[in-house]
Amino acid sequence: MKQGILFDLDGTLWDSAKEVAISWEEALKKRPDVYKKITSEMIRNVMGKSMFEIADILFGEYGLETRRALMDYCCEEENQYIRLHGGRLFEGLEETLQALQDAGCHLYIVSNCQAGYIEAFLEHHRLERYFDDFECFGKTEQGKAYNIRLVVQRNCLDQAFYLGDTKGDYQAATEAGLPFIHARMGYGSVEADVPFITSLSQLPQAARRMFGKE
Repeated sequence: MKQGILFDLDGTLWDSAKEVAISWEEALKKRPDVYKKITSEMIRNVMGKSMFEIADILFGEYGLETRRALMDYCCEEENQYIRLHGGRLFEGLEETLQALQDAGCHLYIVSNCQAGYIEAFLEHHRLERYFDDFECFGKTEQGKAYNIRLVVQRNCLDQAFYLGDTKGDYQAATEAGLPFIHARMGYGSVEADVPFITSLSQLPQAARRMFGKE
């Protein structure tokens, strides 16, 4: 039986809000036609939303075409910055991934980010070997539930669950028909009564329970 864990990225595996804000600030400084202050708090508040939603929130004073073009521009700069500088990995990440892999779990990432962002995360922190596959909004322009189902089907998983930190993650997992574990150390909260972890080191035991091995 093939068992998989699908991870959200921001607020679940790491915190890159500071680095994203810096990259956007640097990008917008190159655009004399745009004045916009970007802070880490602004980035944290939109983490987990799709690129289109983020563009509407952060560049809402501009027309649709302009704000989406600004979003694309900032994301390109962001990918380059993340590839060089990385972000703050949550404590115990690599040890947890290794423990899950050793236990026979197949690991995946499904995020609402732009194309190239997951690759930048994996490349900078040298974590490629832990993940079998990943998918994102930037590639499919589809919501997270669609991309969760796509990864499950593409990898022929018999059992799987999704780990995320926001209400949107919970809703997407539920829509996709997957059990959900809440990463409480992340950005968001979930009102539903669901299993949770407060650190990544707790995930192997939570996974055993989810897969009926305890």
